[in-house]
Amino acid sequence: MVKYIAQRLIYMVITLFLIASFTFFLMQLLPGTPYNNQDKLSDAQIEIMNEKYGLNKSVPEQYALYIGGLVQGDLGVSFQFDNRDVSDLIANRIGPSAILGFQAMFFGTIIGIVLGILGALFQNTWIDYGSTFIAVLGKSIPSFVFAALLQYWIGVKAGWLPVAFWRGPEYSILPTIALAMFPISIAARFMRTELIEVFNSDYIMLARAKGASTFEISVKHALRNALIPLITVLGPLAIGLITGSLVIEKIFSIPGLGEQFVKSIQVNDYPIIMGTTLLFSFLLIVIILVVDILYGIIDPRIRLAGGKKK
Repeated sequence: MVKYIAQRLIYMVITLFLIASFTFFLMQLLPGTPYNNQDKLSDAQIEIMNEKYGLNKSVPEQYALYIGGLVQGDLGVSFQFDNRDVSDLIANRIGPSAILGFQAMFFGTIIGIVLGILGALFQNTWIDYGSTFIAVLGKSIPSFVFAALLQYWIGVKAGWLPVAFWRGPEYSILPTIALAMFPISIAARFMRTELIEVFNSDYIMLARAKGASTFEISVKHALRNALIPLITVLGPLAIGLITGSLVIEKIFSIPGLGEQFVKSIQVNDYPIIMGTTLLFSFLLIVIILVVDILYGIIDPRIRLAGGKKK
């Protein structure tokens, strides 16, 4: 396992280097410049700005400087936020996005698993239909619709919770619920389908024949096998939630990472675009590694060695 993790860490470094290089050259293809109101700037002013940000150098020189800074942990400075370090800007913004993402993922997965288990145990009953209805609802209705409904009914009409801004834990409840609906639907559908398949397998039949209780069969035998495909789906989904939902952050006026990322694209703030892209990529690679390790923990029959599952 140690050898496998070390090997994967080397692959992570190589992958991040390739992503940084690819993203850098893609930035060169973007139309426009990072300067607002460029038509109002004189040629001398533009030349000074290019000198300041190193944009007067050739593309290979800019690439070498960026990669050199990246190796030293320097993501550069923002063009739109008064030369502030990109790492500081990301650090200031990732908090609300990460909190929302973790909360939505945690509660969404737990509730979805419970709904899936209930649907499988009470197949073709009103409990099964109810859990399926919630799952379909969560997948077919966009999160921003839930957000608007929650704001109106719980925030405005009932007055139970704040409808916007980010000033304390209570401000995260409504956006968390809105974001959690999709993980709930994914977890519930996968868990129900996998459990029904596992319940009909030979070894479960044998366990029933030996007198094992429904609870024992569900928790000790079926749940472990049903979790493996679910983890595969939830891993990448977690990244999207953790790194922030632009629409949800916009609706609830939350100063998160997703909002900053889109604004950076609109004004060609290359350092922030690249820094955020690298962060997303890093988190995705780490989640994939964690998922692979969880395979071996959940099912000991899976052994990880040399980058291959046996």
